Formats: sequence, C-alpha cells, structure tokens
Amino acid sequence: MLDLSSFCSLHPGSQHPNMEPPSSKKHWRLYLMSVVLGIGGSFQYGIQVSLIASPAVHVRSFVNYTWMLRYGSPVDESANQLIWSFIVAVLSLGAWAGAVHSGSLPVTYGRKKALLINNVVAMAAALLMVFSRTANSFEMILLGRFLYGYNVGLGLSVHLMYLGESSPKELRGFMTLTSSIFIGLGKVTGQIIGIKEIMGSEEMWPYLLAISGVPAALQFVTLLFFPETPRYLYIDKGDADGSRKALQWLWQEDNLKLELDDMQKERERALGEKAKTVKDVLTSRCVRWQLLTLTIPCAGVQFCGINALYFYAFDIFRESGVPENQMHYLAIGIGATELIAITLCSFLIDRAGRKKLMGYGYLLMGVTMCLLTVMLSIKDLSPHIPYVNIALIFCVICIYGLGPSGVSMALPADLFLQAWRPSAYVISGTVNWLGMFLVGMLFGYVVEGLGQFCFLIFVAYSFSSAAFMLYFVPETKGKTMVEIMDDFNKLNYKNRESDIESTGISTKL
Repeated sequence: MLDLSSFCSLHPGSQHPNMEPPSSKKHWRLYLMSVVLGIGGSFQYGIQVSLIASPAVHVRSFVNYTWMLRYGSPVDESANQLIWSFIVAVLSLGAWAGAVHSGSLPVTYGRKKALLINNVVAMAAALLMVFSRTANSFEMILLGRFLYGYNVGLGLSVHLMYLGESSPKELRGFMTLTSSIFIGLGKVTGQIIGIKEIMGSEEMWPYLLAISGVPAALQFVTLLFFPETPRYLYIDKGDADGSRKALQWLWQEDNLKLELDDMQKERERALGEKAKTVKDVLTSRCVRWQLLTLTIPCAGVQFCGINALYFYAFDIFRESGVPENQMHYLAIGIGATELIAITLCSFLIDRAGRKKLMGYGYLLMGVTMCLLTVMLSIKDLSPHIPYVNIALIFCVICIYGLGPSGVSMALPADLFLQAWRPSAYVISGTVNWLGMFLVGMLFGYVVEGLGQFCFLIFVAYSFSSAAFMLYFVPETKGKTMVEIMDDFNKLNYKNRESDIESTGISTKL
C-alpha cells in the first residue's frame, strides 16, 4: 500500500492539508504582477481619495477666476461651494459607471485588455487636468474627475479578478489583499505630494490633479509583458494550453495537475452557460449567502465609519490644540498607520483566515468607536482627553487595516465561480461607490445634527457585520472555488437538502 510520503514523491503537485505552502521564491513573477496590477489599479483609488483635499483652495479660486472671465462678476459663494462639492463627489459617480462596466468589459475582452483600456481612460483624464488652466475651463476638471472615477471603479474590480484568478489557493488571500496595500500606499502618496512644499502650491495644482496619469502609463507599458489570467483562458475561452503556459510562467511549476483539474471541474459546471447577469446574481438561490457576504461586510465597508473618521479627524485635532499647519502632517501619520496595518494583515490572512480577521476586526472597531463617542462627550472635563481621542482614532484606523480593510478586498475573490464573478463585482462596486457618495455628501449634515453621537450609526453597522461574519460565513482560507461553493450551498439550501442544485450545471433563476 502506497503511503503518503511515497504518494507525494510521485505527485509533487499534491499536498497534504497540513503541509506548508510551496516556496514563495518561485512565485516571484506572481508577486511582480501584483505590483504591476497595483500601481494602475487600487493605487489609483487611494491617491484620488487623498490628494483632492490639498488643492481645494486653488481650485475654488480658479473656478471664481474663470467665472469672472465669462460673466464679468465673481461667482456666488454658495455656487462655488456647490461646484467644488460636485468636483469631489463626481469621482464616486464615475467609479459607479466603471464598476457597472466591470461586468461586461472583462468578459468580452478579457481581464488584461480591460485594464489596458482602463489606463487609456486615466491618461485622457490626466491630459484634461493639465490643460484645464490653459483652457480656463473648470468643466475639464469635472470631466477629468469623472474619468478618474471610471478608471478607479473599473480598475479596482478587474484588479481583484486578475489577482484571484492568477493565484494558487495557498496565496490567494495574500495576493488579493495586496490591492488594499496599494490603496493605503496611494492614500499616503497623495497626502505627501499634496503638501505645499511638493505639489500643493498654486503653480503646481494642475499637475497634482494629473498625477494619476503616471501610474496609468506605467501599468499600460508593463502589463503587456504579462499573460491573461489562467482561469479566464481555461474556463471562459476553453484554451487549456494557453492556461497551462500562463500558469507555468507565473508560478514556475511544471506539475499543475491539481489546479488544471479544479479549473476543469469548474468549466464542466459552467459548460453551456453564459456569464451570469446582475439579475441572475440578485435572484438566484444558489448564490444568496455569497451575495449577502459580498454586500454586507465587504462592499458595505464604507458604512463602518472609516471615511467619516478621516473627515472628522481634523475637528478632533483642532479640539486637541494641534496647530492648523501641522494637521496635514498628522493626517499623513494616519495614512501611514493604515498602510502598516494592512501590510501586517497580508501576513495574517492566510494564517488566521478571513472570517476571524474581519469578524473580530468589526467587533473591536465598534467597541473602540463607542469609547471614542464617550470621550468626545466628556472632552472638556480634562485637558488630556483630546489626546486620548487622537489615540483612539489611530486605534480605529489600525484595527480597520488589520481586519475589514484587507479582508473586504480578499474575500470577494473567494465567493463566486467564474460565470458569476464579473456580475458580482458590479454589485459590489455599486454598493461600495454609492455608499461612499452618500457618506461624502451626507456626513456633514449628520455631524451637524448628532455631533459626536454620529459614530453610533457606524457602531451599529460594525457590530451587525461582526455578528454576520462570525456566526454565518464559512471560512474560505485554503479552499478551492468549488469547495467554497459547496460550503455555501449548506446555507443556501438549508432545510432543503434534497433541492441542492449543481450551481454550475443548471441554476434555477
């Protein structure tokens, strides 16, 4: 009888569940690909969120100047504020449009070509920003921000698809989480280059707004040297030979039988089926719990209060007596804290698992924001309390980076089979970007009405998401796509075991 050690020696690609994952040295091309995807993918989201605050004064002055040129009188202050608010918010609307197209472009043209097209959009937006001052047109800034949003919405979704479909299951969590690392890196980069000593001056603001064209151009050139995703080639296009070559190039392995067998099983399940539509994902019983997982704790991450905390941080800094000219540098510290925490999460996600990191992360965020609400209420009782509030902000940012931030990027790649994935990302992007738009537009009014108690809204979301993750969502760490689908079927068809469908062969819609 053949023992386990003999079997593994005959089949190098086979691994015992308790064995260590394969050596990471041979995956250096996969890691390099994650960098290429990151600089033109989620990095763009981070930098666009953070750098827009720096040139606010200069852009509003430019709007007033162009208005005077056209109409001979300065723009009304309320109209100027409305134009500026829309310049900020239109990024989310563009991102929503990009997320909607992430369900069709990657299916029609492939993941790689979709990203190449996306880079052209960002470079066009950069040109609009550079020449807006020359043309005396603030409308060019509005259009440029919308195109940047489109680039961010499409790029973020396809970036995650690309990583999830190119990585071995042992590294899938780490690889998809690199997208969060690049978001954090983008935020810090935007905060740093936005200071007046670098590009935040009156002379440099058009070039600051155009900076996203640089990573777009870098990705456009470098991505040409990388293959299409193996799972897209095999499952969608039926190109087994092309998929094998892509895997061999990325993973630098010759024995790929287990991965190819897994893709073959998924292809057989999807045989004869077209890519699912958004309506299919929303109405089909066989992905009901995956959809809930995608929308509540993952795409709904905007409602955990992290962006609101960024917005409110300056008020807390001001209450703490931090000089106005130093607040920007303290904000860089917040961005750096998030980046460090997300980087630590990348080393924990394939050890601790998605479920614990996100579930307990939300739980701790809720507890910390409760404490922050209490401390904000009694901030006048002691001169030291405002500094405690600053420390609590850093704690919330750190917990967010260690759990919800990274896992919300990694987990969606685990939830859906190939036919369902593009439309699922459309839904995820819609919830995420509309949530960001609502928080950005309405949070000021919420603060005005509730004051420090506004955080209790986010506390409720954090606690409910924690309960959902810990009590309902199965762990996906180290499992194949088919195994994950089987685990979710136990939830999708609870109390109806006889009705469990083969989610790839025939789906009752």
